[in-house]
Amino acid sequence: MALRVPQSAGPQLFKEGYKNLQGLEEVILRNIQATKEMSEITRTSFGPNGRNKMVVNHLEKLFVTNDAATIIRELEVVHPAAKLIVMASQQQEAEAGDGTNYVVILASELLQRAEPLLRMGLHPSEIARGYELALTGALDGLETLAVERVGSWHDKEELQKAIRTAIASKQYGQEDLLSSLVSQAVATAMPTRDHTRFNVDNVRVVKVLGGGLAQSRVVHGMVFPQSPVTVCHRAEFAKVAVFSCPVDMGQTETKGTVLLHNASEMLDYTKGEEAQMEQAVRELHDAGIKVVVCGSGVGDLAIHYLNRYDMVAVRCPSKFDLRRLCRVVGANPLARFGVPVAEELGYCDELRTDEIGGDRVTIVRQWSAAELEASGKADKRPSFADRIQRSPLVTIVLRGATQNALDDAERAVDDGVNVVKALTKDPRLVPGACAAEMELSRLVQEEAERTSGINQHAIKAFGQALDVFARTLGDNVGVDSTALVAKLIAAHHSSAGDAAGDGSGEAALVGPTIGIDIDCEHEPRVLDALKAKILDPLAVKQWAIRYATQAALTVLQVDQIVMAKTAGGPKLPKQQGNWDDQD
Repeated sequence: MALRVPQSAGPQLFKEGYKNLQGLEEVILRNIQATKEMSEITRTSFGPNGRNKMVVNHLEKLFVTNDAATIIRELEVVHPAAKLIVMASQQQEAEAGDGTNYVVILASELLQRAEPLLRMGLHPSEIARGYELALTGALDGLETLAVERVGSWHDKEELQKAIRTAIASKQYGQEDLLSSLVSQAVATAMPTRDHTRFNVDNVRVVKVLGGGLAQSRVVHGMVFPQSPVTVCHRAEFAKVAVFSCPVDMGQTETKGTVLLHNASEMLDYTKGEEAQMEQAVRELHDAGIKVVVCGSGVGDLAIHYLNRYDMVAVRCPSKFDLRRLCRVVGANPLARFGVPVAEELGYCDELRTDEIGGDRVTIVRQWSAAELEASGKADKRPSFADRIQRSPLVTIVLRGATQNALDDAERAVDDGVNVVKALTKDPRLVPGACAAEMELSRLVQEEAERTSGINQHAIKAFGQALDVFARTLGDNVGVDSTALVAKLIAAHHSSAGDAAGDGSGEAALVGPTIGIDIDCEHEPRVLDALKAKILDPLAVKQWAIRYATQAALTVLQVDQIVMAKTAGGPKLPKQQGNWDDQD
């Protein structure tokens, strides 16, 4: 006869105040609901017709944008499951520069498709196994959908066809203008030998209020949104000294009292300081330096002597801009005020002051060989200029009526530049307008029909989840998304020989490149994405599907949440103000 051990309440594992949630209802389904709410915030901002969100962050700064990366970054998401999705989308932003909303929508849809399977009795591990098989099949199928590739990294038209779709999702209607600017800037900043070493930081954006977006232009060089502090505003073929410290006399650590007995002592009081500053500026002038860039302040006395020696002084308060400028001119920033050695000096072909929309800006640039030959000043360029390692930096000057419009245009430009960075690793392009997703949905669901066992349920759910992008685009356009998805499914499941009329006398579009026509007004229409030149980078979709699936699997395999008591004392009661005060 077995000895019966009485059941006790069990040992106290955690301190008082811990919360322990477990089980299907308390953990998994609640996590799925949290990710669904997170997705519903960003889903309406997906695609060219996505709506804007007005977000006021904890610093009371206003953001009006449809860029999911900005929305997610400024929202303070607390729920741990939703934070996992946010981290996956942020990693997508770092890796590919685009597709953050894609990750959030797909990860949430995968979890929502898993919910009925969980209620049917499938174990989360079985669903996860099926999702992993479906992910492998989807990535293999995506490889077969490549229809074009970027041929030349210095051809503006080749670059424009690759980045036009990414910009259209942020600035619909202005995609031709902005993609032309970005392709022109990228073609200039692209390295001539190894395109994989393209640095996105070499394409800079300066926003100038006033005018319209059509007045934006590309400037070959670096643009500072302020004029020089000296009288001289122009220099050519100049040596450049960059200082991260103030160009001024050093201040003593202690304060002292000076007693002046007569007028002559008062006149002689500052002569030593003046002589020291004059000697320092004269030494810079004797070293052949024409341009001084300072990361901090420039003293009045220093400006006086810089004017006397016809030198140009520019303030650059941003350390990031100072770092970019050092790359442009090939200089090393000095933490002390003095004459730099030859290895620390920089060089620029031209520094000039220009006026854009009433604002004065300073442009620092290097001339190309063609520009140098056309100017007729090739003999004035010093021989040491070719030995300085400089990087080509291009500035896109954006014009706009409001600061919010300029910020949104800047985000679209950043997406376009980052997409080029992703394309340098993999130049292949797939059809856009949800054509690739619908074809992948068909391929994965066909794979599910060929799979035996429980895994086929999860694989089929994965394929159905890929339809969410077409439904979302249809909802954002304002048409019947169910009829739109039905049209796409019919087009992708039909062969070219089975093309039938749609009632309008025209042959129905079929094939793997059929996507959504977002210009339809009332009735959903489809188009051939390849003929319409709507192309997406394969690498962006590849990383997005991978990150979304991994994030969904991580949330799905959580079976218990243990939360500690929040640190800190009890919250103070709210102070009662006047009855007339607004809450």
